[in-house]
Amino acid sequence: MWRPLLPELAAAPLLPLLLAQGRRVRRNTPRLPEAGGPRCGSVGLPGDMPPLTLLTVGESPVAGVGVSTHEEAITGQLALALSAALGRSVAWQACGKNGVTVAEALEQLPPMLPADPVDVAAIAFGVNDTTAFRRPAQWSADLEQMWEMVRMRCRPRLILLCGVPPVGRFPALPQPLRWVLGLKAEVLDGAAQALARRLPDTVHVPVALEPACHDLMAADGYHPSALGCARWAAVLADACAGRLR
Repeated sequence: MWRPLLPELAAAPLLPLLLAQGRRVRRNTPRLPEAGGPRCGSVGLPGDMPPLTLLTVGESPVAGVGVSTHEEAITGQLALALSAALGRSVAWQACGKNGVTVAEALEQLPPMLPADPVDVAAIAFGVNDTTAFRRPAQWSADLEQMWEMVRMRCRPRLILLCGVPPVGRFPALPQPLRWVLGLKAEVLDGAAQALARRLPDTVHVPVALEPACHDLMAADGYHPSALGCARWAAVLADACAGRLR
């Protein structure tokens, strides 16, 4: 029963140091822009089947922070991996906003969402809710509300709840801030797993990214690089390709 409170218990005696480290990280970490170019596209050659449709909704990785274009970001990379796995073309669209929690995205992202049905929707949040030290119950409620909005608007056949990234291994963060935020990320990810188990047509997929491998991280040590997005996309595609077949 005490595990959800572990991040708060760990943070309490370190609070002055954590606040100072947080200010220093915000001041010194490079501010990378969102990806340029179109937020939608397609991959694969036309075939007998209509294109699979993919929508991603989320924070900075979906907005493409850390890469040059959305083709290199998680949406384009997931579309490419799904096309290869399923042998069909994939039409994709990214609806992301840098720096938002789920609660903020519920207010800011609805105008970006398509009104047409999609086959697969991936929901990717967690880093900003981690750094905001969102309570697990509130995080879960916000995430379920986002799931419901995507489901009602886009009617996906399958929804991927992407795991909370391993903040506790981000190179940009010093210790003990990295350790405390890592504990918080794990707690929120556990809440996301529990939520996915009770939602229909939904699967939780952990983030397969090892930030200690610097090639997988962007220059800021905080966002995935193009290679990191490709590794993450491969795991997401593997998790849903069997269900889509």
